[in-house]
Amino acid sequence: MRILILGGTREARELADIASGERGLDIVSSLAGRVRAPVLPVGQVRVGGFGGVDGLREWLGENEIDAVVDATHPFAGGMTANAARAAADAGLRVLHVRRPGWRERRGDRWIRVPDGKAAAEAIAGLGDRVFLTIGRQGVAAFAGAGQWFLIRAIDPPEDAVPARYELLLARGPFALAEEIALLREHRIEVVVTKDSGGALTEAKLTAARTLGIPVVMIDRPPLPEGALQVENVAAARDWLRQLGSGESAGGLE
Repeated sequence: MRILILGGTREARELADIASGERGLDIVSSLAGRVRAPVLPVGQVRVGGFGGVDGLREWLGENEIDAVVDATHPFAGGMTANAARAAADAGLRVLHVRRPGWRERRGDRWIRVPDGKAAAEAIAGLGDRVFLTIGRQGVAAFAGAGQWFLIRAIDPPEDAVPARYELLLARGPFALAEEIALLREHRIEVVVTKDSGGALTEAKLTAARTLGIPVVMIDRPPLPEGALQVENVAAARDWLRQLGSGESAGGLE
């Protein structure tokens, strides 16, 4: 069976590595190409967009794909929606791999918001020095804000940026001691982040809790209605094994 893994995440890379060793599975990984120097998975890789639902549906047919695994970032809502529609149109099964979101703990001061625009509104009155750690996409929502921003991203933002900011280019994981030192050094008064989940960048939340700094947490976009979802690579591997053996994989919830 020929499987398309929509990736760019650690889970996608791990799944490609494991599934490439499974008998009867031919894995193709696809990356959006939004990061200049991505960490590549093993095996065949394509980079770039598909051209919307129609382009993806056509690509699936031309490349004789049998099933799709959407292991994109939890905030890649457009790609997730396109994958669900294109796979349904082509009569293919699709599985969404989504790591659990972060959970608020004792001592946290979280303010949950639905999107970047709401986050930009929420920081008003919370402090004048903001740690903006949402990646380079979405920074434009804060372009009109009057606060000073420390913007951390893998690549520089390409759209509008706040009038007062410092750019820190870095890729996780980040250690707790380093995160506490960073917040102290820049006198951060509020943290803005996305509910990406996972341990790779969770230390910033622990650092904020330790220092009593409020966190504006942007909620994830919802998965398509009726989407089949698993939370980890092991469950996704089991789903692929069932497909490869000819068993029904629709029972996973």
